[in-house]
Amino acid sequence: MRTRRGISYPRAHVCLDDIVFERRDLAGDNMACRKRRRLSPGIAGKRDFFDVLPDDLVISILSKLSSTAACSSDFANVLIVCKRLNSLAVRPLVLSKASPKMFAIKAKSWSESAHRFLKNCADAGNVEACYTLGMILFYCLENRGSGASLMAKAAISSHAPALYSLAVIQFNGSGGSKNDKDLRAGVALCARAAFLGHIDALRELGHCLQDGYGVRQNVAKGRRFLVQANARELATVLSSAAASNNFTRSWLTWSPHPIPHPNPRHNHRHQAVPGCPLLSDFGCNVPAPEAHPSSKFLAEWFGARGGVPGPGLRLCSHVGCGRPETRKHEFRRCSVCGAVNYCSRACQALDWKLRHKAECAPVERWLDEEGDGGAGNGAGHGND
Repeated sequence: MRTRRGISYPRAHVCLDDIVFERRDLAGDNMACRKRRRLSPGIAGKRDFFDVLPDDLVISILSKLSSTAACSSDFANVLIVCKRLNSLAVRPLVLSKASPKMFAIKAKSWSESAHRFLKNCADAGNVEACYTLGMILFYCLENRGSGASLMAKAAISSHAPALYSLAVIQFNGSGGSKNDKDLRAGVALCARAAFLGHIDALRELGHCLQDGYGVRQNVAKGRRFLVQANARELATVLSSAAASNNFTRSWLTWSPHPIPHPNPRHNHRHQAVPGCPLLSDFGCNVPAPEAHPSSKFLAEWFGARGGVPGPGLRLCSHVGCGRPETRKHEFRRCSVCGAVNYCSRACQALDWKLRHKAECAPVERWLDEEGDGGAGNGAGHGND
C-alpha cells in the first residue's frame, strides 16, 4: 500500500492473536474479548533461564536467604513468586538454616499456620525454632511437656538460651510444685550455658556462687563470674555500637565522684560510693540488651491479656523477660519493697540497674499494707 507521495508503508508482521476485537450486544454495550495469546513454535520451544537452574543451586540460594532474613516477610515474599520457589523454600535444608528473626512472630498474628511453620522448622532441625516454639508451648499454651521437650532438643544441640531457660525452670520448679525444684540441675545447666557465652547464665551462676544457692558458696569466684559477665556485656554493646557507628565514650568513663541514689529522698539512708559505670551489676549505664524474639512474644501475649497470666499469677518484672509464673508465689520478691518479682537473679540484677533502683521503696510500706511480708521468696537488691 502506497501513500499519496508514492512511498510505501513499511511492512510489519501482524499477529492476529494480539488484536482485540470489540463487539456490541443488543443493548449497545461494548464487550471486549481478547483471544488467548499463543506463542509461535519457535518461542514455545525455548525455556526460561530460571527453569534451567538445578534444584541444588536454588536451594542453596534460598538457604542463604533464610539465614540472613531480617523479618519473616522477607522469606514469605519468596513463597508467592512461583510454584517452584514455593516448593523448594520449604525443604528441610532451607528451614534448618532459618535465622531467629524469621521467627519474630507477633503475638497478635499467632495462628495455626504460624504454629505449623515453626513446627516444620523444628522438625527440620532448626534449634532456634525448637527454642521459640518450646517457650510458646510451655508458657503461653501451657503445654508443658511438649514445650520442655522442644527446649531440651535445642539444649542438646548446645543452644545457650535453651540451656538457660531450662535452668530457670529447674530453679523455680516451673510447671510443677515447689518440691519439684532441682537447684543442682539448674546450676549445671547455667554452667553449660555460661561456657557457651550466655551472659545472663554467667551472671546467674555468679549470684548462685555468691549466695551458696544450689552450689557450695564461693564469694570470690562468684564475684569473678559477675565481672566476666559484665565484660562480655560491654564487649557485646561495643561491637554492636561499632557496627552501627553509635559509639559513646561515657560507657568507658571511670567516675571518681560518689554516685548518688537516683531518688533524692533515699540519699540519707544509702551511702554513695565511687564506682565505675562500666559494670552492670554495680551501676552500669550501657544500653539494655535486645530481648530474644521468644521473650518479646511472651511479653506481647500476656500484655494483650492485661499482664495477668492467671488468677494470682504474676509476670517477671524485668521488661526484657516476659516469663510468667506457673503457680502462685513462684518468683522471688524484692526483699526491700516487695512490689516487684523476678524469675531469676539475672533478671533481678538487670532490672535493678535499668529502673528499679530509682523506684525501690522501704520494706515497711508493703509490710504494713499486706501484713504477711513473706508471701513468695525473698530477693535482695540487684547490686547486692
